[in-house]
Amino acid sequence: MRLYGERQKRKGFKFSPDTPWQRKLEDSFPYEPTPDQLTSIQEIKADMESGKVMDRLLCGDVGYGKTEVALRAAFKAVMDGKQCAMLVPTTILAQQHYNTIAARFDGFPVKVELLSRFKTPKEEEKIIEGLQNGSVDMVVGTHKLLSKSVKFKDLGLLIIDEEQRFGVGHKEQIKNIRQSVDVLTLSATPIPRTLHMSMTGIRDMSVIETPPSQRYPVQTYVMEYSDSVIREAILKEIGRGGQVYFVYNNVRSMEQFAGRLRELVPEARVCFANGQMNERVLEKTMLEFMDHKYDVLLCSTIIESGLDMQNVNTIIIYDADTMGLSQLYQLRGRVGRGVRLGYAYLTYRPNKAMSETAEKRLIAIRELTQFGSGFKIALRDLEIRGAGNLLGPEQHGHMEAVGYDMYLKLLEEAVALEKGEAPAQNEEQECLIDLPVDANIPEAYIPATNQRIAMYKRIADIAGDADANDVYDELTDRYGKPPQSVYGLVEIALLRNRALALGLTEISQKNGAVLLYFSNLEPAWIPALNKGMYGRV
Repeated sequence: MRLYGERQKRKGFKFSPDTPWQRKLEDSFPYEPTPDQLTSIQEIKADMESGKVMDRLLCGDVGYGKTEVALRAAFKAVMDGKQCAMLVPTTILAQQHYNTIAARFDGFPVKVELLSRFKTPKEEEKIIEGLQNGSVDMVVGTHKLLSKSVKFKDLGLLIIDEEQRFGVGHKEQIKNIRQSVDVLTLSATPIPRTLHMSMTGIRDMSVIETPPSQRYPVQTYVMEYSDSVIREAILKEIGRGGQVYFVYNNVRSMEQFAGRLRELVPEARVCFANGQMNERVLEKTMLEFMDHKYDVLLCSTIIESGLDMQNVNTIIIYDADTMGLSQLYQLRGRVGRGVRLGYAYLTYRPNKAMSETAEKRLIAIRELTQFGSGFKIALRDLEIRGAGNLLGPEQHGHMEAVGYDMYLKLLEEAVALEKGEAPAQNEEQECLIDLPVDANIPEAYIPATNQRIAMYKRIADIAGDADANDVYDELTDRYGKPPQSVYGLVEIALLRNRALALGLTEISQKNGAVLLYFSNLEPAWIPALNKGMYGRV
């Protein structure tokens, strides 16, 4: 937060308005940009032209076109004589981004280079020299970009793809670069709205929520692994001229498994790839697969981030029960990216006893198939495993201990303090109600503990009659007619809200009398109260 505070005070580079070339590049986009894409690019350009140091987070679901937005920002930076660096988590993704950018910038005087472990030391040296003397305008690279040998002549924009995939050490190095450079961070793990509100004190955010047109949700099947089903799925995809990803996360036995697949589907050309292979071999395999020299790519989860191959529309995941929810979601997002329908088969071994968490994950991924469900996935993931420490070095931790709402409140206070503002003194007044009324949700009515707790919370937030009616409707709809004690609970919630509005701090019943405690009682009110209550006060 201190870093962000300092950046607010700093003056950044003021980029010029769009050039005719910028318009030409944008008009050459082969698709119709979505409204959200256009809004995001406007917000980013406004930041770049404002003279403040930009730090914007671009959130969008898998395949919603974040790369195109980033690419336009990069072109704008280069048009002003600045250099642009794009930092990505994996070598394969770097290669793919490089291909996309080189193709889009073709015909413009922009020199784009790729810095990754696929390069020979000699090629690497030449690129680093180009960055230093300014002959290279844009570089796409993995964390090699963070090494001490890489120096820029005049870096104007840093684009970070999938920031959550970089370790803490890398993030510290990124922070050193980014104090005076404009930064655009892309993330496909959408952040829940409320969390975004709390964090807006720190960074600006653009969200892409409209799915591209002519795209269909991926058909998702969760099932026991079966040779016959897998054979059929692969043949079906090859039959329509497509290709298949087969995710098998055990690198040691991958080669053996490839042999097993070749026996199972002799009609298919199978290749395999993982991060522990020799760079040259890995690059060659991936390029050949892109050129459709193979039908099935057996691979580890290296394909998880941002790969975009329009021809691959079936993904089979082996041992899906051992993977995280957002990981499964990301993997599924690798297919169905063109106009064809995508299929995802999430398999687990027959007769395997699965943990409750794994089962919940697989149910969640099967339920949440529609577009834009990444946000819901992020929330569900939060429910299943608890959230991590947002800003600290630990990558995970237990927010459950304080509860989500309390956590956000603490975060807001911390942001306010760091910005030098006094935290809002909205110490919520509580009104204690102690009346002999049966007010609870019986276990027999809502057996699931987490659903019961959620409903208690929902009832506690009731602010008026309309809310109360909504709660009754929802309860009746989900669990049947509420018992009397639930009506008591809702009435108490309504009473508490009205009492708070009138400045009451407690309502209790003792010895046949109801006692009302005011936070502030004007003596002049007493006669009026007595009159209104027919002399019973």
